Amino acid sequence: MSAALEIQSVQDRVSAEEWKLRIDLAATYRLVAMHGWDDMIFTHISARVPGPEHHFLINPYGMTFDEITASSLVKIDLEGNIVMDSPFFVNPAGFTIHSALHEAREDAHCVLHVHTDDGVGVSAQEGGLLPLSQQALLLQPHIAYHDYEGVALNLDERERLVKDMGDKKLMILRNHGTLATGASCGLAFIAIYFLERACSAQIRAMSGGAKLNMPSAEAIATTSEQSKTLFQPGIDALAWPGLLRKLDRVDTSYKT
Repeated sequence: MSAALEIQSVQDRVSAEEWKLRIDLAATYRLVAMHGWDDMIFTHISARVPGPEHHFLINPYGMTFDEITASSLVKIDLEGNIVMDSPFFVNPAGFTIHSALHEAREDAHCVLHVHTDDGVGVSAQEGGLLPLSQQALLLQPHIAYHDYEGVALNLDERERLVKDMGDKKLMILRNHGTLATGASCGLAFIAIYFLERACSAQIRAMSGGAKLNMPSAEAIATTSEQSKTLFQPGIDALAWPGLLRKLDRVDTSYKT
């Protein structure tokens, strides 16, 4: 497949609200690619379609993230059935992880999962994310952990994934990667941005060989208190439009 692939627009087949969501989700895929966080075709970002059905949008399996458009996104239900005609299919592992969180968490409108070098590196460390940077300190109260069980093809894993996630916004999937949820695509992207920056800082600090400086217990407690409003609706009001403008300067085809 290529960016030049002819994909029929679905704008006239969906509500205005869903079309806007499709544009935001396609933009999220492009931004993940722009930051170098994509893993060919093997990770996933999903967004729940407004309405009582709990349908959600996810990437067509086989398209790279820099190719994703609003119309190419596949709409599926919680059983993995494609509910709107599409020439594409979806990754079963993506369905397992994302359907679990969309079903269990009403606030998880967007679920973003990546396999970056630094994120996987931290996920393989016994101590998980350490309080080594401001980003990491801000994230400490928001992170959950889930032990590796193999490629996420077993639907039984969904119950354990949801239990481990609890009410947290972020998750480190042990020996696997990172995950963020958000009430919008913008909030989920900002959350994963903070987490990936924190993971990169940790890998770099630990690889330098020098003795690590840990903040005081008081500083950790203060930052934890300061992080209570992190990732709440509104924090994305400035950052997300700016990110879209940055993306538009490169390529606007995600909107099609």
